[in-house]
Amino acid sequence: MPSSKKILYFISSAVSTAVSVGLLGFGMSQEWSTTTVLCARDGTDEFNGTAAVTMGLFNGSLFRDNCPGCTCGGFYRFQRFKTTGGAPPALHFLSVILLALCLLFSAGSILLSLYNSVSNPYQTCMGYVGVYACSSLSACLSVLVLILFVINVSVTNLAEVVVFTFVSEVELGKKSVEMKVGYYLVIPYTVLSLVAIGLIYFYEHAAYTHKQEQEKPTEDAPMETMMY
Repeated sequence: MPSSKKILYFISSAVSTAVSVGLLGFGMSQEWSTTTVLCARDGTDEFNGTAAVTMGLFNGSLFRDNCPGCTCGGFYRFQRFKTTGGAPPALHFLSVILLALCLLFSAGSILLSLYNSVSNPYQTCMGYVGVYACSSLSACLSVLVLILFVINVSVTNLAEVVVFTFVSEVELGKKSVEMKVGYYLVIPYTVLSLVAIGLIYFYEHAAYTHKQEQEKPTEDAPMETMMY
């Protein structure tokens, strides 16, 4: 049976990753951002209306306040983007794919941690590298999603594309972006993935230190012992 210390560290790593998966899964079902765009009737410069586009990963909604011609209501992101092209839909699809990979690598990290918690006390499946690789990939990809999503809603014309798919006879002005709970839940996911790496690192360091203490060179032994 493995030592209690090994069980504790690997189980803790698996629990940390499992909690992060739960947070990310919940976040993926929530709203990620709201972009408010000033709008005016086509041919005029009076931007006295607004169109608010609330984004989720799989659906969204458009609401307007004194914005001419806009139809309000919900929409499915993938259906709405079918007829559009360019960078905004591509970045959005890429974000969803990267999040799916995050969940996949996190599942791999959980399985490896659980297996190693009950495996031979002197061996680990794929060494420590398996957990390191899965958790670090999860953390890196989630950070990339954070960057890509902000760029998509702030820099590109994603909100404008959504508005124009409902109505084209409108002029749009400045926009402001507010990130929502779904986006911010990616941050604790990243942190917990790093925590999982840290737990395994501390165990590996402790195991290495213990091994070194057991393999001290004979010159450290007392002279009387060496004579016999």
